[in-house]
Amino acid sequence: MTFPQSEPDMMALPEVRFATSAEGFPVARVGDTAFAMLPGRSDTHFLATAWRVRRPLDELIRNDFYGHGGVLAGEEAFRAKVHDQAEHAREKRALGRREVRCHANTPWGPSQGATVFAEGVVCHSTAGHGGFHLSSDRNAKVDRRLRRPGGWYEEDAEWAIVALTFPHLFTSFERRSAEQTVKDSWPDAWEAIFETLLEPGQSHEKDRRAFHARHADDWIAISAIRSEQHDGFVEVIATLGGERGPKTEQRRFLVPAAEYEVGRFGFVVDPARHDAYDGPSSFIGWRPSSP
Repeated sequence: MTFPQSEPDMMALPEVRFATSAEGFPVARVGDTAFAMLPGRSDTHFLATAWRVRRPLDELIRNDFYGHGGVLAGEEAFRAKVHDQAEHAREKRALGRREVRCHANTPWGPSQGATVFAEGVVCHSTAGHGGFHLSSDRNAKVDRRLRRPGGWYEEDAEWAIVALTFPHLFTSFERRSAEQTVKDSWPDAWEAIFETLLEPGQSHEKDRRAFHARHADDWIAISAIRSEQHDGFVEVIATLGGERGPKTEQRRFLVPAAEYEVGRFGFVVDPARHDAYDGPSSFIGWRPSSP
């Protein structure tokens, strides 16, 4: 039998432990979750996670970690992220969510278990995916611009719609994540709901639209491979505006490898500097396409 925790225990901050791993990178543990600051590309680092790794922190190695939690500016940012997770764990515990057995059918397959956030707000897990289901009265409270018929909200992005609608059921960390997810995915709805204008850099989707509007008449790489015929070059296949489709015209270019750096939305070819190329291809089975 499980007894409810006392109020002081419910509000206590989970223990946070920091250490240096067996391979020399910073690690930490909060509850059942281990965190690491792992080296990435070009002198960057990223937050990595692992669940229920029981060995001491100073024995952990890179292969113990499999989750990716985003880029880190340095060890100070790593420590701040870990403390955020500790606060998140404390708040989540205080919310009193209930794990239940459930045999409901979901859009992602049979439910294998569910978390009850509140009456009419249930998060289902399945073999391959998952998400929230809202009862009809709960779903009616979702803004019409974000509401999903049937009350099903998948876990990758649409969960944020549930958190935006019922913020009191989520932790501070979850609310911050949800706000950014809605801004990134549904900027028009965010601007209408909050009567505000998202500036450049505040929404991934809005920035993507602006990028493609600026480069509608430019050749944007849709595929790239290191050239086997021209040492030090990358062979790219590009289309106007980065469009894709069987009837879209494609051209190939050679780009110096030192220059080929994909931005947030793609690499823009400069025909004045990057030579058009129609020689032997490093792409297996490449065939040109045209309108």
